[in-house]
Amino acid sequence: MSNVIHLNVPAQRQSAAARRSALIASFAQHRRFGDDVFWLKENAELLNILECTGARLDDQALIPHDGFYAGVEKRLGFFPQYYRFLLSICLDLEDLGMTGNKAEALCAWVAREGLADAELSDLQRAEARRLMQRRGIDPMAGDPGLENRLRAFIGRSDTFSMPNKKAAYELTHIVFYLSEYGRKDPALDQSAITSLEFAGILAYLDQNADLLAEICVALRFAGVEPSAIWEGWLERETHRFAVTSGPNVTTSDNYHDYFVCNWLMSVSGRDSFVKPAEHERMSFARAVPFSGPLREMSECMFQMEENRSDDWTIMRPMVEDALTEIGYDILSEAQKSSEKFADFFAGFARTGLRGVTL
Repeated sequence: MSNVIHLNVPAQRQSAAARRSALIASFAQHRRFGDDVFWLKENAELLNILECTGARLDDQALIPHDGFYAGVEKRLGFFPQYYRFLLSICLDLEDLGMTGNKAEALCAWVAREGLADAELSDLQRAEARRLMQRRGIDPMAGDPGLENRLRAFIGRSDTFSMPNKKAAYELTHIVFYLSEYGRKDPALDQSAITSLEFAGILAYLDQNADLLAEICVALRFAGVEPSAIWEGWLERETHRFAVTSGPNVTTSDNYHDYFVCNWLMSVSGRDSFVKPAEHERMSFARAVPFSGPLREMSECMFQMEENRSDDWTIMRPMVEDALTEIGYDILSEAQKSSEKFADFFAGFARTGLRGVTL
């Protein structure tokens, strides 16, 4: 009788390129389908992150998008309202290595049709301009004031000392467009940097990893080192994501948080998209975070009415006393994370209507 020795050989680790290929395949073929606007959104976001970070892909990685690329002009002709998504995906596919040169002709068609002129917001016009300028076309050449209006918006720091997620996301995206997603210095003035700092403090107090990751990316695109407290927390949150696969996993998930947290990991020189990925339907769940103290702080300040002050040294004991133990700890970290915390609080207190005769 012989002795049988069993060797526990660990499974071969998935390479970074293989993980990216699996991500591309999952989002292109297994979560949603091509005529769904959410398919367009998810795939545009993933490909944009891969393209702007210079991700290296396997030769076959883009094959799942062959069908989309073959018919993109038909989709654009029938769904012109989605032209920004369609152009973004087409541009990124070509710039990531797909053979073809459709994007230039599609940009020219969009410009001739004046689709950017139908946009209501400067943010959307800025995105349209950024996309088409990648092929040498400026659809907003007749609007020389566009950039000045964008810079005026991000330079009003008071806007970002109060909870307003829509404004904060617009702030980050304006920086993305001005910097061409990290390809050039966006030349932000100090007021715009302060706006990013204020928005970052709010996002940290709210424990909003999605928004804070975008803010940290925007700061890095502006040549500013983000708070080590913010980025350290985001790195831990990134590793806490759970990725599951199978035909029945939900797509009502935290995929966007997963994308932008890993985008920050790449931009900051850390390992990104390290979770194993499968060529099938996947779902991305963020670990349940601690409840941030932002709401408790707002309620405390609101209840004080005329007794509240914009001086943090005066208000600090009363605000801290209104928080849970976890909220107190998060607030303490938020104070350490930015030298501008007292300036932020002066706006957050919202004492501006005092002295106004109504």
